[in-house]
Amino acid sequence: MITIYGMRASGNCYKLQLLLDQLGRDYRWIDVDSAHGATRTPEYLAMNPNGKVPLLELEDGRRLAESDAILCYLAEGTAFWPDDPWLRAQTLQWLFFEQYSHEPCIAVARFIRGWLPAGHARQGELPALLERGKGVLGVMEQHLAGREWFVGGRYGLADIALYAYTHCAGDGGFDLSPYPGILAWLARVRTQPGHTPMQH
Repeated sequence: MITIYGMRASGNCYKLQLLLDQLGRDYRWIDVDSAHGATRTPEYLAMNPNGKVPLLELEDGRRLAESDAILCYLAEGTAFWPDDPWLRAQTLQWLFFEQYSHEPCIAVARFIRGWLPAGHARQGELPALLERGKGVLGVMEQHLAGREWFVGGRYGLADIALYAYTHCAGDGGFDLSPYPGILAWLARVRTQPGHTPMQH
C-alpha cells in the first residue's frame, strides 16, 4: 500500500486525497503538521530534503515529492491522465500554472490569514496577493468560457490541481462572485463520482 505524508488542510496535499478517493484506491495517510515545523525535523528531512508535504512513499521505499508530480504518477493509466500527447501537454500547462501563478497568491493569502497571527508582518503582503490573485482567477474564468473542464472536454488532473486551492480561496479573502464560470466549474467538480471534501 502507498503512504502519503501530508497535512489535511493543505491544498497541495488535498489534491492527492481527492484523486486517490476518486480512484477508489487504498492508501495510508500520515499526518504531518507542516505549519508548525513537522517537516523540518531531521527525520522528515531525511525523507524529503526540501522539507515540504506532500510526500509519496511506495511499498518498496521509493519516495516522490512535489504534489503535481505525484498526481501524474498516481493517475498514470487512468482516465484522469490522457493518453494523447497534446492533451498531456495541456494538462501540464495548467499544472505549471497552478504551481507558478495560482498557488503563490491564492494559497499564500490563505496561509497568512489562516495560520499567522493578526499582527504578523506578512499581513502586509495581502493586498498585493489579492490583486495578483484576481488576475489568476481572471485567466481561469476566461478559459472556462464555453468549457466545462480545463482540458479535453473531460474532468482530469488539471481540474483536480486547480480545484484544491480555488474552492477555498475565500479563506484567503478572495471573492469568487465575479467569476460565474469558476463557480459553475467548482460545482461540477463537487458532483464528480468519489469526490470527498478537504479535511481541516
